[in-house]
Amino acid sequence: MIKFVNLFKSKIKVGLPTSSEVLTHYLRQCNEPPWTSYFIKYSSIRDDQWGKSHFNWQVGKSNYHILRTGCYPYIKYHCTKRKAQDLTIEDYFFRVIKVINLGIPCLAYGLAAIYLIRHEEIVNTHKGDIIIYFLYPEEKGSLY
Repeated sequence: MIKFVNLFKSKIKVGLPTSSEVLTHYLRQCNEPPWTSYFIKYSSIRDDQWGKSHFNWQVGKSNYHILRTGCYPYIKYHCTKRKAQDLTIEDYFFRVIKVINLGIPCLAYGLAAIYLIRHEEIVNTHKGDIIIYFLYPEEKGSLY
């Protein structure tokens, strides 16, 4: 029993920031941009948003619609500044699509991203610096 407990404890990512902390810090660091899209490695964070696909996220005075998907070895975030609304149905819909597809497109996207990522930035959190990844450098504040 002790071995099982120790094995379980070793899987907990103690000392790493949560995915929500990195999301909040990055949006603040960029002065609440109109949109952004990035990847973060699963191994860099504790995933406290597991199972969420489309949801609202409040940062400062801004609300963001977050589209999020796991694409091993990354988690992909697409953030758009928009008015808050009920996203329950969309969130459920995206989760169902992922299950129906057995996650295969998400895995393919993650594996392709390994070769397509061309830019990285550092996000400063209370638990240290975290690297996030982009397919290309973004123009901060750009509407597109």
